[in-house]
Amino acid sequence: VQLQASGGGLVQPGGSLRLSCAASGNIFVFNDMGWYRQAPGKPRELVAHITRAGSRYYADSVKGRFSISRDIAKNTVNLQMNNLKPEDTAVYCCKATMTSDYWGQGTLVTVSS
Repeated sequence: VQLQASGGGLVQPGGSLRLSCAASGNIFVFNDMGWYRQAPGKPRELVAHITRAGSRYYADSVKGRFSISRDIAKNTVNLQMNNLKPEDTAVYCCKATMTSDYWGQGTLVTVSS
């Protein structure tokens, strides 16, 4: 299983970014897929995840601003991030869970004016 994350970059506060996590195979083999982030000096935290059945979870800090979705045809899980804040600055990684956890490489999101 390989996961490829993309879409990070530099954005001004209030801006938007869309992250994508492309899996090497059918994403329905996973029990759930999610996005985590780690800011400098802080522990990694769960941002959002989506289960095979389509249930979604969001961290309180991103509710109403971030949205997780799936593109089944492309085997990707996407994270639409709107109204970004400086405190959203972090390395974002995707994870897929089956019998084991699989991690993609991180993509850096920097929110700064």
